[in-house]
Amino acid sequence: MDQRVGLFVLLAVGLLCLGLAPVSRAQDLVDDGLDDDVDVEDELDLGLAGAEEELEGDLQDEAPPAPKTPPTPKVTYKAPEPMGEHFFAESFDRGTLDGWVQSNAKKEDADEEIAKYDGKWAVEEMKDSKLPGDKGLVLKSKAKHHAISAQMLRPFIFDTKPLIIQYEVNFQSGIDCGGAYVKLLTQTPDLDLDQFVDKTPYTIMFGPDKCGEDYKLHFIFRHKNPKTGEYEEKHAKKPDADLRTYYTDKKTHLYTLVVNPDNTFEVLVDQTVVNSGSLLTDMTPAVNPPAEIEDPDDQKPEDWDERPKIQDPDAAKPEDWDEDAPAQIPDEDAVKPDGWLDDEPEYIGDPDAVKPEDWDEDMDGEWEAPQIPNPACETAPGCGPWKRPMIDNPSYKGKWKPPMIDNPNYQGVWKPRKISNPAFFEDLHPFRMTPFSAVGLELWSMTSDIFFDNFFITNDRSTAERWATDGWGLKKAAEGAAEPGLAAQMLSAAEERPWLWVVYVLTVALPLVLIIVFCCTGKKKSPATPAEYKKTDAPQPDVKEEEEGEEEEEAEEAEKSSPAAGEKSEGEESPAEEEEAEKDEEKDEEKDEEQDEEKDAAADEKSEDDILRRSPRNRKVRRD
Repeated sequence: MDQRVGLFVLLAVGLLCLGLAPVSRAQDLVDDGLDDDVDVEDELDLGLAGAEEELEGDLQDEAPPAPKTPPTPKVTYKAPEPMGEHFFAESFDRGTLDGWVQSNAKKEDADEEIAKYDGKWAVEEMKDSKLPGDKGLVLKSKAKHHAISAQMLRPFIFDTKPLIIQYEVNFQSGIDCGGAYVKLLTQTPDLDLDQFVDKTPYTIMFGPDKCGEDYKLHFIFRHKNPKTGEYEEKHAKKPDADLRTYYTDKKTHLYTLVVNPDNTFEVLVDQTVVNSGSLLTDMTPAVNPPAEIEDPDDQKPEDWDERPKIQDPDAAKPEDWDEDAPAQIPDEDAVKPDGWLDDEPEYIGDPDAVKPEDWDEDMDGEWEAPQIPNPACETAPGCGPWKRPMIDNPSYKGKWKPPMIDNPNYQGVWKPRKISNPAFFEDLHPFRMTPFSAVGLELWSMTSDIFFDNFFITNDRSTAERWATDGWGLKKAAEGAAEPGLAAQMLSAAEERPWLWVVYVLTVALPLVLIIVFCCTGKKKSPATPAEYKKTDAPQPDVKEEEEGEEEEEAEEAEKSSPAAGEKSEGEESPAEEEEAEKDEEKDEEKDEEQDEEKDAAADEKSEDDILRRSPRNRKVRRD
């Protein structure tokens, strides 16, 4: 019972700890982040604070002290600083679009009204920012084409080091249909950022995209055919992870793409891998075409038989097979129920109906009362002409068909013969892509206020992780601190789904009831028998005092019950009685000697026989 009670107590304490853990952990993260990356006050603020303290000190000498509340620290966000080798870093904390170029082009093959890239961009804080001063690039328009780009510090060349690109996205208003992916624009002599459109050559396209219930996370790269020099898009396989939460929770998420020189790639969200694979085997279509293809000029022979089964040509229809027999026939054993009203129709005209005053027989035709069920048929088994019910015809066999047998001429499914692929090539290093020199966002969205921040491109993973910690890590900590605890989340969920109250009540009440039952309804322990003491070697209670008390009570009862014997005891005893007394004494002495021997043999063990032998109930009453 004690173990069960302890278990339930531990369960209750565990639930309480789970409720407090999210808040405490988030607060610790914020404290750590603030210690490293946030300036709480500058020197000017400290000087003003000192002057205010002196003034307050003078006023306190004159006025009684008032209760003070702890001040809320004013947090000033500090922009992350790129450290280590990098090719592009942008945090937008300058508050301007310096270095970025908005496209003035028009999209081809589109209506004139929506062809122009006139979507608005702005640099501002998030609507529900937890870090004042943290700014980002915001897509402000909906149902418009947006295009903006920026030059990198230097082109990225695919050689012996990996490519790492990461940036943050927050769908502040959710997302109905639109993308938030980034394009790494290919380095070409005629690259003009002012004319950036959907057909501008890019090397890699990466990022989230959603329309309807289709949640995507693109990783596409353009591969150059070494034979023809043409480029073809290669799409990574779809992630197995559920991406829905990243589009609906209105939180800032960090998207990272890592492409390694060994042709492997990783796609991460919030520093967790959601997709990975090889450029050689996990892209569609494949980087390398097949060595053989089907001959386009090959044709199936006219006598090629692809039928695995055919009708038996030797089968004949049985003579007794009747193809004209109906599937159902009237039941000849059926009998018309008693009381059937043959002359009564099932429906009659409503006698209470009245022709409308505006009824025009020339226009509407002859008026007829609406039909209602015949009241006379309510108590009868049926009305109208009686017909026998239909039953399945036992002689029905249907149209005869010959049975199917294996086709002796079956040749299998015809396929064109294989020939060498004239366009075959083998590129074992697809990582060596075309260099890129600019970063661009070319998007269409039906939702506005998409927040972008902290773009970073490097070839060193530790540098990228440091940038992510300084930017997204601090933002995540601030958002985590603002989240409600477990109890508040449970209450919020119950408001949306009231049936959760039943679950909460059962979860809390059931352990309490069990604890009360185990603690308050325990059974009383029954006194242990001598056999139980012997099995467990538990200490036994001393029975000497009980024996003496019982002897005295029995002696008093004997004296009261036999007064004559008491009178006789005062006188002289007879010789026979003396002999019996002597024999009893001798027996008692012998028993005492046996008990001493047994005690000497087993001094530390008392058996059940010893206790019973010493009991006054097994001894004869010694006569005086």
